[in-house]
Amino acid sequence: MLVLVAPGQGAQTPGFLTPWLELPGAADSLAGWSDAAGLDLAHYGTKADADEIRDTRVAQPLLVAAGLLSAGQLGVTPDVVAGHSVGEITAAALAGVLSAQDAIAFTAARGRAMAEAAAVTDTGMAAVLGGDPDAVVAHLTGLGLTPANINGAGQIVAAGTAEQLAALAADKPAGARVIALKVAGAFHTAHMAPAVSVLEELAPTLAVSAPRLPYVSNADGQVPDSGAAVVSRLVAQVSNPVRWDLCMETFKERGVTGIIEVSPGGTLVGLAKRALPGVRTLALKTPDDLDAARALAAEFGGTALVRAE
Repeated sequence: MLVLVAPGQGAQTPGFLTPWLELPGAADSLAGWSDAAGLDLAHYGTKADADEIRDTRVAQPLLVAAGLLSAGQLGVTPDVVAGHSVGEITAAALAGVLSAQDAIAFTAARGRAMAEAAAVTDTGMAAVLGGDPDAVVAHLTGLGLTPANINGAGQIVAAGTAEQLAALAADKPAGARVIALKVAGAFHTAHMAPAVSVLEELAPTLAVSAPRLPYVSNADGQVPDSGAAVVSRLVAQVSNPVRWDLCMETFKERGVTGIIEVSPGGTLVGLAKRALPGVRTLALKTPDDLDAARALAAEFGGTALVRAE
């Protein structure tokens, strides 16, 4: 049983797309997606510095484009797909719910709307590592913070105002470390409500199809049974916590034996290694990883081509 997963914002690094664009057809695909995004994704993926690609408006479409590009080069059909935060849109395209063009356009609108919402109030996020999960959530709630990402494997991301995060830094949960994250807002919280409104208006313009593959949702780890339900969850998820812990529970319940994380891979397989012992994992960091990924896919999943167009 093979799962293909797509990472969320923060996975990008300067120049990470450079080797992928050397592959046949990759530059042409990215050029089309750049038109859909209204951004030069090739520039941002090869020449831009860390500050430029940290911008929410850039990072989100760049990550979805990278995921679709690397999945297309991998060329296998998994048994299940899932993504973390904006990676959910990558997964929706791989499941056939959205075309690649619509996925990129939707993501670009999401990034712009979230950046605008984040500019209203001085907000941010911090990773809380360790401690008892229930106690950590209670502690965050007591400080007025939202547990915006409950990632499993001892990792919860808190989100809220600068003042609330300063209070967390001064009053950490028992047995936990707190690390400030370099993000521009309190994503997956009520602070993102204005972005939800923007996406609610955009959603009816998308061409939506039934999922070809089981798609595991960040909302609750469940598998929506229609394309409309997937898109509805994509919209709502912007202001609601990511429950990656529940997604991994669903992987376990379905008997997953292998996980491949599309480019820029690493974050989600790291969580899986701690939360899902015994499951084979592989991160697509560069095209050099493709042969090993195909071998793992042949061992644990199907080999029909995935083409998001």
